[in-house]
Amino acid sequence: MIELTDVSKTYQGGVQALGTTDLSIESGKVTVLLGPSGAGKSTLLRCMNLLVTPSTGTVRVEGVPALESRKDLRHHRRRTGMVFQHHQLIPRYTALRNVLLGRVGYYSFWRSLLPFSRSDERIALESLDRVGLLDKALTRVDNLSGGMQQRVGIARALAQQPELILADEPVASLDPASARRVMDLLRRVCQESGITLIASLHQVDLALEHADRIVGLARGRIVYDGPAAGVTDADLRLIYEGPPDDSRSDAPVRAGQDTLAAERS
Repeated sequence: MIELTDVSKTYQGGVQALGTTDLSIESGKVTVLLGPSGAGKSTLLRCMNLLVTPSTGTVRVEGVPALESRKDLRHHRRRTGMVFQHHQLIPRYTALRNVLLGRVGYYSFWRSLLPFSRSDERIALESLDRVGLLDKALTRVDNLSGGMQQRVGIARALAQQPELILADEPVASLDPASARRVMDLLRRVCQESGITLIASLHQVDLALEHADRIVGLARGRIVYDGPAAGVTDADLRLIYEGPPDDSRSDAPVRAGQDTLAAERS
């Protein structure tokens, strides 16, 4: 569904957040980008819809000729829902009005200045119902708990009727119980709708519990790529401590990919 080739990102000042990376994402699966803070997870995730423009390399998406034109990029982003760590909601808006913002990508600039249609309102209400917040539709989101606000963010993504959801540290600001509920919900709604989910996490237990595939990053490079069920303590040490002496060996990556290939066969 998504293929990254030779993608890297260096920010101003020469800070390399992501080394040269090749990665293919399978449709209909839950992929978790796992690693400590600063490992490059968010940069890699945001390169997938060009919220971060790669310094090198190309991003290809199934069904889109290229992401070089504004039209093709808009099409890709319209079918890609985004869930953020800090919700990115408008506090004074109701839950319903926030969710309706997920429909903006379907309209031109001038049409977006007009009221939303009845069909958009129906889609937004159905999305709130799916995350268990239909009764909070007319409640301002600044009166909701953090967990509820994140569920509103998921509903907004669902209102786009996406094929892909990118979740950037979606539970980092939540307590452990709320984090598990949100991840349970996110995985369930994506599975029910056949939506591909790519989430960046640093919580090992949540990643192993909810992912089909783990892509482990350390110091801006992929050091593990394989099924969640195959992750070992040695793999986790590699992800969280990095390669010995900052080596750039790709052996752990190949080993993970071999495991994934064996599981698929």
